Amino acid sequence: MTDLSTGETAAYGDRDPDALARRAGERANPERDQHFLVDDRVLDRIPGYLPGDADESHLLEVGGGAGALTDRLLAAITAEDRDSPGRLSVIERDGTFADFLREEFAAAVDDGLLDVIEGDALDVDLPEFTACVANLPYGVSSEIAFRLLPEGKPLVLMFQAEFAERMAASAGESEYGRLSVSAQHYADVDVVERVPKEAFDPQPAVESAVVRCTPRDPDYAVGDEAFFLRFVKALFTQRRKTVRNAIRNTGHISGLDDPDAVVEAADEELLRRRPGTLEPSAFAALAELARERGSPTEV
Repeated sequence: MTDLSTGETAAYGDRDPDALARRAGERANPERDQHFLVDDRVLDRIPGYLPGDADESHLLEVGGGAGALTDRLLAAITAEDRDSPGRLSVIERDGTFADFLREEFAAAVDDGLLDVIEGDALDVDLPEFTACVANLPYGVSSEIAFRLLPEGKPLVLMFQAEFAERMAASAGESEYGRLSVSAQHYADVDVVERVPKEAFDPQPAVESAVVRCTPRDPDYAVGDEAFFLRFVKALFTQRRKTVRNAIRNTGHISGLDDPDAVVEAADEELLRRRPGTLEPSAFAALAELARERGSPTEV
């Protein structure tokens, strides 16, 4: 592999992020939701946040940009202590950067280590990845995260810090809400590092955070996942109301034809509480009761 700026051999993981951006010939454009992570220390740490038992045989990166994280992920899948090299697929929407990634990492492409998929991560067919590590475009980070979470694979993702804290929040905390319940339905969610805005070029307006999502089955059962998530969404639109009133006021969102029947059948102590105090398992039990008694319809 050759460093295109010097003609010298460069190992994966050694590329300077600023030099990569210069070679790409195009700056990150914040109007297109592009903020390149350029802090070497953060870049070096991110792949290590995958769970120790994660299958790294086929990593996925969303938003490769100029390739700073791509370089670190190629280093991870070709490390000397591995039995065999893994593979990396990178989804990049910007055609200029997609072409640059193929050129910069031509040796990895030729060796079958790297595949660059040009397109929108919300639209393209996802490869059969085993884990995902990505600095997500913040404007669509929620949509991308909830496309990835149901896949049941380990994820290490960069978000805006506020969004990350909401994902990981527990019942009773001020940040706890629909996002917390929905994300934790699929995985254990941990904020593993906060990242200052100075670590990016151009700098975003807010701080960021790295989140690790370790997939696991929930400790409760839901008969209709789509209804469960819709029911959670509905109740959190009335988070300052009691659960009793939240159920009654949001039938048009949850799709309940008879919310009063749900209230009549539910536990009185539960009905007096507010949505922000309910554990995900309590939401699940209430959603199942709502499915049985509330005559839900498709929304």
